[in-house]
Amino acid sequence: MAKQKEFDSRNKLSRALPKQVQPKTIDAVLDYLEKSNKVMRDKKGAILWIFAEDSPKLMKLHKNSTILR
Repeated sequence: MAKQKEFDSRNKLSRALPKQVQPKTIDAVLDYLEKSNKVMRDKKGAILWIFAEDSPKLMKLHKNSTILR
């Protein structure tokens, strides 16, 4: 499987994974990744990988960002 950074839908992600991966497992992993700010889903259901560990640009952006509560 190629290292894709985006899937148009959960179903396309599911088809890209081995058949042994159950839908409940996919949902649990996606929920975890979303809560830990590693992926995001848009209004249409597309899944996008957003995590970039040790990225200088990301660290600067995070440092200068405003916290919303």
